Amino acid sequence: MIPSIPQSKFSTRLYAAYVTLFFLYLAAPLVVVGVFAFNDSLFPSMPWNGITFDWFLGTESPRVGVFHDSQLLESIGYSAFIAICVTLMAVAVGTCNAFLFERHSFPFKNILYIVALMPLVVPGVILGISMLVFANSLVNGIEDLFGFELDILRPGLFLVILGQFAFVTTITTLVISARLRKFDTSLEEAALNLGATKWEAVQTITLPFLKPAMIGAGIVCFLMSFENFNTTLMLVGSDSPLTITMFDRLKQGSTPALNAASLMLMVVSGGLALISVFVQRDRTAAPE
Repeated sequence: MIPSIPQSKFSTRLYAAYVTLFFLYLAAPLVVVGVFAFNDSLFPSMPWNGITFDWFLGTESPRVGVFHDSQLLESIGYSAFIAICVTLMAVAVGTCNAFLFERHSFPFKNILYIVALMPLVVPGVILGISMLVFANSLVNGIEDLFGFELDILRPGLFLVILGQFAFVTTITTLVISARLRKFDTSLEEAALNLGATKWEAVQTITLPFLKPAMIGAGIVCFLMSFENFNTTLMLVGSDSPLTITMFDRLKQGSTPALNAASLMLMVVSGGLALISVFVQRDRTAAPE
């Protein structure tokens, strides 16, 4: 609906009803998952048997809670480790990409820019399979030629980090590039005229200007990495992140403990999203 075009009351109410139903449709599955995390039942489904916190704090089988489930806690640790590594790498490389594409002109720049953003539109399963085939071919080729094996490129955490990094970096590149495009380069020139080196000017003026975008992009990258499934499924080894562990549990038969883990993820994601909102406000105010 375009605000500048006059609308009848019926159209306005119909549009409001549509928006309300749309958000209810998005929120309903999350609410159901959260509610059944407290259901006093061995199954995450009706009937409702009362409220219990066993699926968070339970210690005895079959009511082992999330905080006492060693496998789930270990998988959360793996996911956090992967997400932190991917985020740090993606923000660093995305910042370099932003300077490359916004500050420099070189042959085939547009083609390279398209190639850099290509992983964003490639399905995660295809990206994971492609990286797995490439890594295996590389390892097998090196083993045939030199007689030793690069185990680090076999399915495992390192390959998962590389796979997620391949598409997450495109997010940081876009976000930081958009911010850098608004930067007034005369500020750097003034610093250079006052005796600062190029790196000192970037470090003291440009990077602080980019900081809100870097933090916001980092939060998005962390969430995308932590909750990624498609690419991770193709590259994971014996050390399973949380999404893969939950998928394996679902195949064996779900319990409300998975609902409890999902509720915790929703709370953490919501908290990080709020932080991102505040960062975006600071980013909007920064140029002033």
